[in-house]
Amino acid sequence: MGSNGLAIAMTNERTGTGTRACPGHMGIANFCEPKQFALLESIMVPIRVPAGGFLFWEGDEADHAYYVRSGRVKLRKSTEDGKEYILSILKAGDMICEFAAGHMSLQYAFTAEVTDNAEIGVIHRQDLEAAMRQDGELAFGFMAWMAYNHRVTQSKFRDLLLFGKPGALASTLIRLSNSFGVMEPYGIRIDMKLTHAELADFIGATRESVNRMLNEFKEKDILDFRYGKIIIRSLGALQNICRCNTCPTCPEEICRI
Repeated sequence: MGSNGLAIAMTNERTGTGTRACPGHMGIANFCEPKQFALLESIMVPIRVPAGGFLFWEGDEADHAYYVRSGRVKLRKSTEDGKEYILSILKAGDMICEFAAGHMSLQYAFTAEVTDNAEIGVIHRQDLEAAMRQDGELAFGFMAWMAYNHRVTQSKFRDLLLFGKPGALASTLIRLSNSFGVMEPYGIRIDMKLTHAELADFIGATRESVNRMLNEFKEKDILDFRYGKIIIRSLGALQNICRCNTCPTCPEEICRI
């Protein structure tokens, strides 16, 4: 089924008086030629999902891919003891795809929750496989996109494991600024409201420990808070905490949430 002419939200946004601080967004379209992406669009079924809705739950059969046309989608993972971790927050241009090769069955390893009203392009697994068989360039672009996402995940794990909780929090704030940052005269405003509990879910920490670290960052004039949003006043200080400046293998397009 076609896309019914729905526009792809791949714009350079402006919010208020600020401008986007994030580097070029690397969505699936960046890994395809226009012809191949048009083929991908042609097999999307457009749906609208309100904030608070779910695309799928952890454990559901992974028989669809989801392209985010607009809005935001949070990917979260649950553990056996009831803890939850936020894996990523996706925006326009991103895609969720977790397919097995051939006829193997596969379940989603995480839950996809819509946090802002979203417009989603849904692709059935069989349609995607048929399109790849039809156009080898599309399959090649898809492989490059999956390799890119693998690098993003690897860089997150590196920061979480090597630099302790302060480094993990600093890395998360940098990634949030790259993905959702807006330049303002007083610093970089992360253009989404995040609770301390949600920040804790990004790094596997307690809300209390994140609250303590955020207060320490504020006392050192690294962060500030306005209207419920985080303001990064010293990006360099955060980079020093997680040794961001010394990592040549993590370019800006990889350093995203």
